[in-house]
Amino acid sequence: MRTVTVIGAGGWGTALAVHLGGLGKQVRLWGRDEGLISRLAETRSNETYLSGIPFPDSVRPTASLPEAVSGVDCVVWAVPSHATRVLLRDLAPLVQAETIVVSGTKGFEQESLNRMSEVMAQELGQDHPVAVLSGPSFAGELARGAPTAVLAASRWPKVAAMVQEEFRSPSLRLYASEDVTGVEMGGAMKNVIAIAAGVAEGLNLGPNALAALLTRGLAEISRLAYALGGRRDTLAGLSGLGDLILTCTGGLSRNHHVGVELGRGRPLEEILGAMHTVAEGVRTTEAALALGRRHQVDLPIVTQMSQVLEGQISAAAAVEELMLRRQRPEADGAAE
Repeated sequence: MRTVTVIGAGGWGTALAVHLGGLGKQVRLWGRDEGLISRLAETRSNETYLSGIPFPDSVRPTASLPEAVSGVDCVVWAVPSHATRVLLRDLAPLVQAETIVVSGTKGFEQESLNRMSEVMAQELGQDHPVAVLSGPSFAGELARGAPTAVLAASRWPKVAAMVQEEFRSPSLRLYASEDVTGVEMGGAMKNVIAIAAGVAEGLNLGPNALAALLTRGLAEISRLAYALGGRRDTLAGLSGLGDLILTCTGGLSRNHHVGVELGRGRPLEEILGAMHTVAEGVRTTEAALALGRRHQVDLPIVTQMSQVLEGQISAAAAVEELMLRRQRPEADGAAE
C-alpha cells in the first residue's frame, strides 16, 4: 500500500491519515466541507477535530472525490454511519475492484440495521475486498503515537494480514480476525454502554456501579453478537471488552460525555447541540434495540438508555429499573 485515501476528515479520519502518513505512505485526506479542507491544506493540521497534531508532508487534503480515490491501493473509511451508504454510492463507480476498503466506522445503518461492512458489500459488491478496523483507540492517542492495539477483521484472511502489515508501527499493533460480525458488534454496541457509564458518573453512583455496568453491558453485547453469528471469544478481546473499557472510562469518549451530561440533568438536544462531533451511541441505541427485538435478545441496559434518550424517564429512574429487575443466575441466557 503505497497510496492510501482516507475518506472523512473528522478526528478519526485525520488520526488515521497522520498515522499512515508517518509510515511514509502517500495519503489523500478527503472531506466534503471545502472550507475545512482549505484550512487543513493551509495550516497543515486539523484544529477543528484534532487540535495540535501536525500533518506529515505526505498527507494531502482534497475535497475532490475522483481525485482522492484515483489509482489508490487502499481506501480507509472514517465517515459517520448515517452518511455511509449515500457516500459509498458516489465512491462505487470511482474505486477499482482490487482496492482494499478498510472500515473504521462503528455503528449500524438506522433503516436496515446493517453493519457497515454489510452496507459496503451491498454498494461495492459482495466480492470487493473489505476489512474492519476496530478496538480501543482514541483518535488523539493514535495520532500522538501512544501505544495502541486494535483488530483488523476480514472474511478474506489475506486482506486482514495485509492491513496488519501495512498499518503496523512501533506504536500500533494489529491482531487479525475473521469474525467481522463480532468485531463490528463490539465496536457499535460499546457506544451505548458508554452512554450508560456516563450516566452513572453524572449521578455519582461510584465505582461499584460502574464495574457492574461494564460487566452486564458486555453480557448484553455478547448475547446480541452471538445471535447475529459472532463469536463470544471475540467479545472478550480488544474489539469487545477492550473497546468497552476505554470508551466507558476514558475522558475523551464522546458517548461517555453525553451520558455524564444526561446524568446531570441536561436535555439531550442541548448536549448534542454543543458538540461538533458525532456521538454514534445515540443513533446506535435504537438500532441495537430493534436488532434485539428481531433476534429475541433481552437488552435491559439498552432498553433503559433508549427511554432516557427519548426523555421518557429520568436517568435516576432508569438505574432503579435496572436494579429492581428479576434476579436470576448470572449465566442465564449467556449462550443463547
